[in-house]
Amino acid sequence: MSWTEEKAILGKQITLDLYKYKMIRTWKRDRPEGWFLVSGLWSPFYIQLRPLSSHPNLLETVGRSLGRLIREECGNVNKILGVAMSGIPIATAISLSEYIPACFTRKLEGVKSLEDFDKFIKSYGEHSIIEGELANGDVVAIVDDLVTRFDSKLIAIHQLERELKLRKLKEVESSTVIVLLDREQGAKDVAMANGIKLHSLIPFTTKGLDWLKDVLTDEEYEIIKDYLANYSKYQNLNMQRDLYEMAIGNHK
Repeated sequence: MSWTEEKAILGKQITLDLYKYKMIRTWKRDRPEGWFLVSGLWSPFYIQLRPLSSHPNLLETVGRSLGRLIREECGNVNKILGVAMSGIPIATAISLSEYIPACFTRKLEGVKSLEDFDKFIKSYGEHSIIEGELANGDVVAIVDDLVTRFDSKLIAIHQLERELKLRKLKEVESSTVIVLLDREQGAKDVAMANGIKLHSLIPFTTKGLDWLKDVLTDEEYEIIKDYLANYSKYQNLNMQRDLYEMAIGNHK
């Protein structure tokens, strides 16, 4: 079996489990009023992978699968860096599965952009913002649960670069980011523009949604597919009200 075939099997299995454990949620099954995202946009589905560590069997599968991805796609990576907080248990699972040493970033409160990072770091002093051992010549892959716009991944890379200067380490490569799920909302383009390779097990728009087709209702599948193609029309209050009525009717 080729890696492409194996990757699809692993990706589909994990996607179905994420839906089963309600880490992928839909307005019709889980929340008739839908969700307002951090961006301010309304959405008929929601992906929240933070509960992953509450399901150890699934977390083990994720670690093993992303470990395979690293071996097949990421060359000579010898360290992984989990992004606080959601990337830490995933990086730990990979480390335990593949015996790749793991580090992790410290959570920087209020830092949501590179501009925020620059302001924060000026007052942070000489304290460490990375936990774990690093060495000259390391090839480090950034690990996180999912990616939307790539902002948090750039911050993690800047944290690492700042830490390397603090520890006076040289020739450390950090041009690889690995996530379990890519929402496919432009992150790959941002990564490429910054010279970074983005790898994911579940490309949600192009593959993940189709992997869920058999467990979603026809309405859920079609609405989410249409939303991913044209989210702007779902920002209309009447559209949101119609979907609410559909979900309420389904639960009666």
